[in-house]
Amino acid sequence: MDLHESQTFAASRRTPFQNKVTVRNDPSMFLAMREQNKNLGSSEADRRKRDREDADNPLTFLHLTSAEINRLYRFPILRRRVVQQTGKGKIPRQHVVMVVGNQNGLVGIGEGKAHEAQRATQAALKEAVRNMDYIERFEDRTIWTEMEGKFASTRVIMRPRPVGFGLHCNPNVYQVLKAAGIKDISAKVWGSRNPLQVVRTLMRMLMPGHSPLGMGDGVGGQGRRLDKGSGLRAKDDLERERGRKLVPTRL
Repeated sequence: MDLHESQTFAASRRTPFQNKVTVRNDPSMFLAMREQNKNLGSSEADRRKRDREDADNPLTFLHLTSAEINRLYRFPILRRRVVQQTGKGKIPRQHVVMVVGNQNGLVGIGEGKAHEAQRATQAALKEAVRNMDYIERFEDRTIWTEMEGKFASTRVIMRPRPVGFGLHCNPNVYQVLKAAGIKDISAKVWGSRNPLQVVRTLMRMLMPGHSPLGMGDGVGGQGRRLDKGSGLRAKDDLERERGRKLVPTRL
């Protein structure tokens, strides 16, 4: 982008070779760009400035428009300062966990880390929008049946309630259910009440296909009688039981 001028000197008595001299940044490229923006007008200059800002914004590459993202319900579940210990010292960054939803069945959570709090929030929002999924609701207000889930040392129990009961639950659970559009429910958190673990446990319970029942041994065969109601077994469990590695045949 540098504006440059060049001048060629022919061979002379002092030197038998032809020389070429290039002068760069004279005039300065920034002054030339300023004059060019003045000639384009304020509207064109503003448009180019917006394009440059949109190129740096991670929300530009999402499947939703800016207007649709602005209408989503969002809430930062966790904001904290984290430090990475390296051989050259400590590197501090900001960590943000955010939940977003349209309050009508769509909800998702995302995490973001950056040196600045604003960039970390944008990264968390981008990941949360990408992770949004639809949740089945009974009468568009509560869950279908009593649910219980465990993740690490956190255990969550949720029960459906009648119309007008409201959300009687942990504050972090409240924000996730509000973003999903669930209005009547009671929930209890046992064990660790770490916000990140609570949210992860809740999302695993709400997301469809987390623990399907009656799916046999996971590879097309019948399940054992004692496994009734325990859900689909993982691939590692089957490999450990059979003593051999499962290899996919479809490429």
